[in-house]
Order: sequence, then structure tokens, then C-alpha cells
Amino acid sequence: MTTDQEKNELTQTPLLKIWVPWLGMGGCKLNRRRGSSVPQFTNSPTLIVMVGLPARGKTYISKKLTRYLNWIGVPTKVFNLGQYRREAVQSYKSFEFFRPDNEEAMQIRKACASNALKDVVIYFSKEHGQVAVFDATNTTRERRVSIVSFAKEKGYKVFFVESICDDPDIIAQNITDVKVSSPDYLNCDKEEALADFLKRIECYKQTYVPLDDEKDRRLSYIKIFNVGSRYLVNCVRDHIQSRIVYYLMNIHVTPRSIYLSRHGESNMNLLGCIGGDSGLSPRGHKYATALGTFIKSQHIKDLKVWTSHMKRTIQTAEHLGIPYEQWKALNEIDAGVCEELTYEEIQDNHPEEFALRDQDKYRYRYPKGESYEDLVHRLEPVIMELERQENVLVVCHQAVMRCLLAYLLDKTAGCKVEHVFLNVEAVNTHRERPGNVDVSRDPEEALKTIPDHF
Repeated sequence: MTTDQEKNELTQTPLLKIWVPWLGMGGCKLNRRRGSSVPQFTNSPTLIVMVGLPARGKTYISKKLTRYLNWIGVPTKVFNLGQYRREAVQSYKSFEFFRPDNEEAMQIRKACASNALKDVVIYFSKEHGQVAVFDATNTTRERRVSIVSFAKEKGYKVFFVESICDDPDIIAQNITDVKVSSPDYLNCDKEEALADFLKRIECYKQTYVPLDDEKDRRLSYIKIFNVGSRYLVNCVRDHIQSRIVYYLMNIHVTPRSIYLSRHGESNMNLLGCIGGDSGLSPRGHKYATALGTFIKSQHIKDLKVWTSHMKRTIQTAEHLGIPYEQWKALNEIDAGVCEELTYEEIQDNHPEEFALRDQDKYRYRYPKGESYEDLVHRLEPVIMELERQENVLVVCHQAVMRCLLAYLLDKTAGCKVEHVFLNVEAVNTHRERPGNVDVSRDPEEALKTIPDHF
């Protein structure tokens, strides 16, 4: 039997399911000896530590990994040490700041690292974060040892991601594309910026000690060689770390185009019904023809076309005149008992369910069907394959496209977005969230946001 006192000692938030093992009763910190560590739980927060020389793609990897983890529902944030340094030192002068014998600058850099780690603590304890990415060079063994010690004291797990690149063409391209246009070189001559940055790299090389397969054998890490030509993985200890490895072994940096198109208007769309597996309407076929004309005009090299297993996406793809492959994972969200019903019919037959969906559209699961959260997990293999591929056209459904765009539209990870309108009329199936989402609302309040044809 659980007493009231025992209940008060729990520090697990019932709603968020986030455990805070280093907090005691009433939210007060436990008294611990200085330097001692806290128990490490299975779901303790994870600190991802980037390692590598400048211009090795660490920030690119950090942003993409953060985008992926947030997309699958793991709250993640990047802590970029360069931003802390720019805030501490308002104006950048030259590579001299990064010389290992520049003691004044070294003190500033250590203070910046300390401030970043303090913010990591706040992120985990106050903002309910689960993963923090410490985006810095972390090229010395001394720095990495101090980070591991810090994490052990707080009860965090640590996973290192080292990017190693000795291909001069890749390094030069990265410097040209990203580094010389960074805030450090604002309004600076490109050639001068390039020369300075190359000298900065040489400063780091003087003290760079890569992760060692023998000395660091107890650490959890992945080494990425030449942007994915080879990998070395060591001591993957939990589910999050395995997901990180899985993702990092799939991404590449080759420029390519990903086209997302919804299927043409379907017969079910004309009836105002959700779901189902109907074919295209006459206007749907017109849209498919227009899509085919547009795709041919782009002259896309080695384009791959993916569809769902549903008639409306397959019929749309057949107008392209290109071989296509079908993915069951791309099927529209399963509306369960609400399949092939209009919004009016859902309100009449399942008014409480209709209101609950309006309250939390992302997490709401149709009876005997799916939620958007379920759909995101179903689409993860599609995202992984998109990361591996070159040029792809995905012909899919409204809910599926929303989930894919939620991943791709995080433009901080280097994704440029362009919208192309083919000027073919169709039913607008989008439904705005009504102002009243209470289960006691009347039918008129529940249905007043249903869009008309346009």
C-alpha cells in the first residue's frame, strides 16, 4: 500500500513522463559529496558531444540530428559554442584568438564552454529536454574528460560524434559554402576570410587528439569518416544512441531535389469523405497530367517516384510515364471507424471523438485507427530512405505530406523550399481548428469551419 508520504516523494511528472532522479522530496537537491555522481537511469538525459576540426560538418550534423530527434518526439536542442564565443567577444579579429598559447583567449573559450554546459543543465531540468547536442570542436582529451566528468556528476549519458575528414575537396567545399560566410567574416573579403580560416584550422591541429580506439574503449561514440564513406561505432548503450547511429549512417550531403506532391483530387474528396480508397476524379486526372508535364520539363536526372498503395496516388503516378514504386508506409492516416465518413457524419455519430480530435490533433488517435504521432513513426523508414537517395518525387496524401514537411521544413538544417502551383482546381480538404473544442459544444460550432470548394 502506498502512503501519502511515499506519493509526495515521487518526482515523475504524470503527464510528461520525465524522470528527474537528482531531485529529492519537494524539489530540493539531494545532499551529495562534491564530485560524486548521481545514479544513471535508463531514461536519463543524453549529451551528444561533437568532436573534430573546423570545416568537418559538425554543425551540419548537429542541426540535422536535432531535427530528426525532435521529429520523432525526442526534445532536443543544439548548444553551439561558436555562438557563446561571439557573445563573449563581440568582434572577431583573426585566427590568433584560437592559438593554443593565447592564454587570455583560452580562458574566454573555457568560460564559454562552461556557460554552454550550464545552459544544458537548465534545458534538462527546467525545459524537460531529453537530448542536448554540444556543438564544438572538443579536440583535446582534457576537454572531453571534463565533459564526461560533468555528465557523470549530473547523471547524464554521453555519446560522442567525431567527424574525421582528410579529403581536401570536401574540406574546401565546406569552407567555401559555410565558413567564410559565417558571422565571424561579415563584410569581409572572401579571400582574406579563407586564408584566416585555414590558419584557424592549423591552430586546432596543434592540439587535436582524436578519440582513441584503445584509450577511449569505454566511451560511447561513432566516428564518421569523409562524410559517410566509413563509420566506426563503439559501445552503443541504449535506444537513443542506437537511433542516433541509425540516422547518422543514413544521411549524406550531396545536393539533390525532393519533390512532394499530393495525389490528384479523388472521388471521395468530391463527396467530402475522409479516407477510403477511391480513384481520381476528372479534375484529379487533369492534375496528374499537369504534374507529369511539369516533371518532364525539369529534366531531373535519375528521378525515383514513390507512391502509397492507394489508388489515387498510383493513378496520379501513372500519368508521369516513369516507373514508380509503392510504399505501404506512405498510405494515408488510418481514420479507423471514421473512414469514408464526412465531417457531418462524424459529428452526428461520434461527437465526443470529433471534439477530442480538435483538442489535440497530433496525439488524437481515431478509434481503431491512427494518430499523427503514429503516422510519424510509420514514416520514419521513408525519411531514412529519403536521406539516402538522390532525386525523389513522393506522391502521397494530405496527412502524410504534413508529417514529411514537418521534418523537411526545418530550414536550419540546410533545406531550401519552393512551392510550385499547377493551377488545377480541386476540393480544399483542409479543416481549420474551431474556436470551441469542448465535448459539450453544439453541432453548428463543431462544423462551422468546414471549408467550401474553391
